[in-house]
Amino acid sequence: MISKIRAILFFLGYAGLTFIISVSIACTFWLLSPRRRYYLYALWCRLVIGWLRITSNVRYEIHGSENLPDHPVVVFSNHQSTWETIFLYQLFSPACPILKKELLDIPFWGWALRLQRPIAIDRSKPREAGKSLLLQGGARLQEGISILVFPEGTRAAPGKLGKFSRGGAQLAVATETDIVPVLHNAGSHWPAGTTRKNPGTIRLIIGQPIKTSGKTSKEVNQEFISWVDSRRHELGLEYASESTESL
Repeated sequence: MISKIRAILFFLGYAGLTFIISVSIACTFWLLSPRRRYYLYALWCRLVIGWLRITSNVRYEIHGSENLPDHPVVVFSNHQSTWETIFLYQLFSPACPILKKELLDIPFWGWALRLQRPIAIDRSKPREAGKSLLLQGGARLQEGISILVFPEGTRAAPGKLGKFSRGGAQLAVATETDIVPVLHNAGSHWPAGTTRKNPGTIRLIIGQPIKTSGKTSKEVNQEFISWVDSRRHELGLEYASESTESL
């Protein structure tokens, strides 16, 4: 019963914050500088994370904060929950997410998100999606904006790791941009596909940057996989399949 009440309280606050910040962005977008626009998006993220702590007692701790960059990077993270899409955005702000184009049609938040110029791709057309990622991603990096990449593509079950694609690595290699690897266990506390939130502390590990100059996307991706393999036991993560890399 308590968990249901917590879930309802979180949803009400989440929806309210989303509406308020989305309308604020839409109304003030043309008056704000690019940096100020990203501040509003990051503010929404911080408020949601704070509301999650208040209503559901879900906290977080960061290991490796000294590896946070002061320049644009390509962030690689495993994908288990909605939590990391929110938290990493404000942690690496200004940052640009890669998302399904259908998300831009969500009332209010999707409309506000469209103004941010995210890299919206059509997963039903993988060839076009790959080209779009390289073109738009390269442009954002030149503008001083980091790129958030979830190589698994879709959320894995709590405690699991899915296959890693090479799209993000191709972008990083093409632009000779450092990759900052991230690993977390958010799915254990904010599971995908449910309103339930499990109290506790989300652990997030930030690794040292992976250099890409002079390397192939396959080599870079393998370095990321090796890093994940060396740290996943700290979070109790297991591979969900035999292969950890897909084309």
